[in-house]
Amino acid sequence: MPFTAYIDLSDRSVRIEQTDSEIFNKFIGSRGYAAKLLYDMTGPAVKPFDPENPLIFSTGLLTGTPWPTAARYHVTCKSPLTGVYGYGNSGGFFGPALRHAGFDALVITGVAPAPQYLLIKQNKIEIHDAIHLWGKITHETEEILKNQYPKSRVASIGPAGENMISMASIINDLNRAAARCGIGAVMGSKKLKAIVIQSENKPTYPEPFRSVVKQVMKKVKNNPYTRNFSKWGTPAVIDPKNMVGDLPARNHQLAQVPFGDRINAIAVEKYVISKRGCYACPIKCSRISRVNRGKFKCEVEGPEYETIDALGPMIWNSDMEAIIFANLLCNQFGMDTISTGVVIAFAMECHQHGLLNDKEFTLEWGDIDSIIGLINKMANREGIGELLGQGVRKAAAEIGGGADQFAMHVKGMELPRQEPRVAKAFGLGHGTSNRGADHLYALPTIDIAGHFKVAKQLFPQFMPEFMEVTSEEGKPDLVKFTEAFSAIADSAGICKFSCVETYALFPEDIAEGFSALGIPHTGESLLEAGERIVNLERMYNVREGLRRKDDLLPKRFLEEKLKVYKNPADEISEQAPMKEKQQSSEEDGLLIDEESMLDRYYQLRGWDANGVPTAEKLKALGLEELIPDLRSK
Repeated sequence: MPFTAYIDLSDRSVRIEQTDSEIFNKFIGSRGYAAKLLYDMTGPAVKPFDPENPLIFSTGLLTGTPWPTAARYHVTCKSPLTGVYGYGNSGGFFGPALRHAGFDALVITGVAPAPQYLLIKQNKIEIHDAIHLWGKITHETEEILKNQYPKSRVASIGPAGENMISMASIINDLNRAAARCGIGAVMGSKKLKAIVIQSENKPTYPEPFRSVVKQVMKKVKNNPYTRNFSKWGTPAVIDPKNMVGDLPARNHQLAQVPFGDRINAIAVEKYVISKRGCYACPIKCSRISRVNRGKFKCEVEGPEYETIDALGPMIWNSDMEAIIFANLLCNQFGMDTISTGVVIAFAMECHQHGLLNDKEFTLEWGDIDSIIGLINKMANREGIGELLGQGVRKAAAEIGGGADQFAMHVKGMELPRQEPRVAKAFGLGHGTSNRGADHLYALPTIDIAGHFKVAKQLFPQFMPEFMEVTSEEGKPDLVKFTEAFSAIADSAGICKFSCVETYALFPEDIAEGFSALGIPHTGESLLEAGERIVNLERMYNVREGLRRKDDLLPKRFLEEKLKVYKNPADEISEQAPMKEKQQSSEEDGLLIDEESMLDRYYQLRGWDANGVPTAEKLKALGLEELIPDLRSK
C-alpha cells in the first residue's frame, strides 16, 4: 500500500503515513482523494496564500503502470485565481516517478523561512535549501537539479510562481505543465522551488492486470481518433474549428480567422523536429518544435491547440514563430498559456475601447512586441504586469469603466479555447466546472468530434439533433456524463485522450483495470464514484458561498450574437475584421441559452435551482458528512 506524506515547511517536519485505503478507494485516487483531503483541511477562513492551504501532489491507481497513457498527476489547493476549489493536472514522467517512489500524495503546508526544495528517494523525503535556485527559470532549475541528482524527475516553479501571479503554473519534464488555477503561485507562497524524485523502483503487476493492459492497449492504438492525434497532434483540430466557428479570436469578438493556414497543423509541422509521448503512451501526440533562426530562435515541446489559439487568434497573432517563442517563455517563467493569452486579449480589447494604455506597449491587436513584453512584465510583476498578473476578473475590477464586459472568465478563471455560442456542450461545461472555466472538467466532445456511434449508444433519445454542435438538445445530459467520466480519468491517473476525448476506452475498460489490481469495480460503480467526486467538489464551493450566478458565462456569449462565415479566409478582413463583422446580419447570429441548460443540468444532478446539492443526493452518494455544510445556503 502506498503512502501519504505530510510535509510542513514551516518547521521542516515530514510525517509519512499509510494511505487510508477506505478513503482512497471511495474517491478512486488522485483527483478524488486530493479533493477529500482539501475539503477536510480547509474552509472559508483559509485563504489561498495562508500556510494552512495545502498544496497536494497526488497520483492515481493506474499512474506509473503499463496502462496506456498512465502518466498523469494532480496538484490541488484553494486557488488564488478563483478563491475556491482548484487544481492542475500534468503528464510527462514526474507523476509515474512519484508513484514508483511509493506515494499516493504529498500534502504540503506551511511556509519555509527561505526557499527550499524537496528530495524524494524511495520512501524518504528530505528538505534542502534552494536559495541558489530562487529567481531562475524552470529550465535552468531542472538542469541544475538533474545534474545533481542523475536519473531524477523534477517539478518546479519559475519567476511567475515566485512572484505569486495568479496564472502561475508548475512545470515538470521541462515543458509539461500543471497549469491552471494559479497553483504555481501557491507553491511560490510556500517558498517551495521544486520537488525532485530519485526512484529506482520497478514495480511488478499481476498477470490479470497485464492481460487487461494488452487488450486496452490495442483499443487505444487502433482507434482512428488517437491515430489522428498521433499523426498531427492537437493542432489537427484548428482547420475544422475555424470552419465551424469554434476558433475564438480577438477576445471572442470573432470565432474564425482568415489566416488559418498559417497556424494549422501543416504550419506547425514545418517546425517539428521530433515527436514525443508521455510515460506509457502509445499516442505520442506531442511535438518538439524548433525555430532555427531570427529573433524567435528557440526549441520547445508544443505548441498544443489551446496554446496556439490563446497566443494566436485570441490576440490576433498569425506569426507561428512568435507563438512558439511565447509558448517557450510561458514554460520558462512557469505560466499557464491559456490564462496568459486571455489576459493579453482582455488588455487589447480594453485598449480598443479606450480603457487601458501603457507607456511601453501599444496594446494593439497582434502587436508582437506587446505580446512578448506583457508575458515578461506579468511574470516579473513589473509595470502593467502588476495589474494583469492578477487575472482578468481582478484586473477588470481595478480598471473599471465597463472593463468587466471584456473579462472572459467563469469563477475568476479565464476561458479555455472553445466558443460557447457554437460548441454548446463545451459552453455549459465551462460554466459548471467546479475549478472555473475549463474544457477538461467535462470535455464533452461527442458531438463536435463526430462520435456518432457513441452518441447512439449513450444518448439515443436525443438523436439526431444531439449531434448538431450548435443545438442545445441533450447537452446537459452529455455534460453530466462526461464530468463523471473525466473525474474517473483524473482520479485513475490517465490521459483523457485515451478515453473521454476519443472513446477508445469506456468506464467499463478502466473498471477492468481497477478490478485486476484488486479494487473491484464496474463501469457503473466508477461513474457513481465520478459523480461523488463532482458533488464533493461542488460542496467545497457551496461552502465558500458559490451559487448559480457563479456558473454563468460572460454576457458576451449570452447577449452578443456571433456570425459564423462559410469561408472565413474570404469573408473576414485581416486588417479590419470588426468592420466586416458589423456588416453581417444579426438574424444569422448565434447565442447560448445557458439558463435553460442549467435548469436541466441541475435537475439531472439532483441539485436545487440554485445549483446546490440536496441532502438526498449527498446521502445517496455516501456523502452524509457534508450535509451540515448545506447550512451555508
